[in-house]
Amino acid sequence: MYNLALIPGDGIGPEIIREGKKVIDFASKLFNIDINWIEYPFGAEYYLKTGELLPDSALKEIEDMDAIYFGAIGDPRVKPGILEKEILLKIRFYFDQYINLRPIRLYQGVFCPLKDKKPEDINFYVVRENTEDFYIGIGGWFKNKTNQDDLEIKRKLYRTKIQVNFSLEQEEELAYQIGLISKPGAQRVIKYAFELAKKKNMERVISVDKANVLTDVYGLWREVFKNISAQYPDIKTEFIFVDAATMYFIQKPEWFKVVVTPNMFGDIITDLGAIIQGGLGVAAGGNINPEGISMFEPIHGSAPDIAGKNMANPVATILAGAMMLDFLGENEMALSIERAVEKVLKEGKIKSPDFGGKATTMEVGEEIIKKLKHSL
Repeated sequence: MYNLALIPGDGIGPEIIREGKKVIDFASKLFNIDINWIEYPFGAEYYLKTGELLPDSALKEIEDMDAIYFGAIGDPRVKPGILEKEILLKIRFYFDQYINLRPIRLYQGVFCPLKDKKPEDINFYVVRENTEDFYIGIGGWFKNKTNQDDLEIKRKLYRTKIQVNFSLEQEEELAYQIGLISKPGAQRVIKYAFELAKKKNMERVISVDKANVLTDVYGLWREVFKNISAQYPDIKTEFIFVDAATMYFIQKPEWFKVVVTPNMFGDIITDLGAIIQGGLGVAAGGNINPEGISMFEPIHGSAPDIAGKNMANPVATILAGAMMLDFLGENEMALSIERAVEKVLKEGKIKSPDFGGKATTMEVGEEIIKKLKHSL
């Protein structure tokens, strides 16, 4: 039996999670596996009613569970950043989910905006470092030019060679953000990328960074990549800068197999990857601690403009559920769900509005269950 934490979240989150849960529950019966769901209310509605975001007591409870299934976060009634930092990022850092895994796969029947590109051309993984880089929260914004503490901080920044174009005594505002790459942090995510390539029989691992400008922080990243790649002589390697990566994602996506990248650039290029695979409606992701509690979710937002209308596409959430099962070792069960999704997308009879159809969220989920039922 698996104990799974369920956090539907905001906006369309409860609707898409409902379908993902239904698919997993149906598959679990086919494979004689017991699933015990423990649902948590954390999100905008709960915060606005109680003033509470995500208590440490809930995180302690989740420590005893097997994985987390997450919907979406974000609400226009709450200032941007509050829910994201205090719920989503808090979970990632608390459970040290240092891998963000994003499959970039074009399914048959899904429109690709790239001319002449077919499913066999777009099938790779992005392994994004998930707990370091510019997301560690070290920074500040200083407004008061007469505040002596602020002036002293500005002087320290200047003395430590942080190059800023301002007059120490006259400038009114200053903001800064510090990025951090640690050797152990880089080692574990890069090692994971090479092991993934080995497991999936993929012949190339590509490192994406910006070491030509941010030479110190990404210079360390490259050094670690070179050292680890030497342990995998049968796997080809490449270094490319992030600006070139965005071009090559469009020009020759078939070249990519496994991409490993620091946090900020991974955040950007995975959204580009979602578009070339057909859109956010099919883009699933995992926040992974290979030795601990991992969290699986669609990478799209909460879409408050369509919340409650039963028109959100649940496919990304269902695929995220399959990723979760695969992580738990239920590989055949995960594969059966993905194959059911493939059949629905390939047939194209039941499509949600974002794919040009009229099917409701529930109808898409039910169709995937039908395919699952006939697959065994």
